[in-house]
Amino acid sequence: MLLASLDDMKAEQVVEIDIRGKSSIADVMIIATGRVARHVGAITDRLVKDLKDAGNHGVRIEGMPVCDWVLIDAGDVIVHLFRPEVRQFYNLEKMWSAGRPNEIRPS
Repeated sequence: MLLASLDDMKAEQVVEIDIRGKSSIADVMIIATGRVARHVGAITDRLVKDLKDAGNHGVRIEGMPVCDWVLIDAGDVIVHLFRPEVRQFYNLEKMWSAGRPNEIRPS
């Protein structure tokens, strides 16, 4: 559901990293980029709405309203949404993946 919503909202460079065994905070981390802060905010709003519609009411959000880097904690899945230059600076894929992450959508 989240990956479809990211696709619908035209999120860019979407990657999914399996973090089972690397961290107890979640099973999966999804990282995506929005073109500008407004786009990151719109993607966040859509994902949170979709999660709540699916019955996940314990969603926690960090990084609004600035929208440089928004973290959505949905329990077993954590979503990081970035503006391009912020994503490049923090480079979470390198930190969390052993090798290459499973690319869901090409860059």
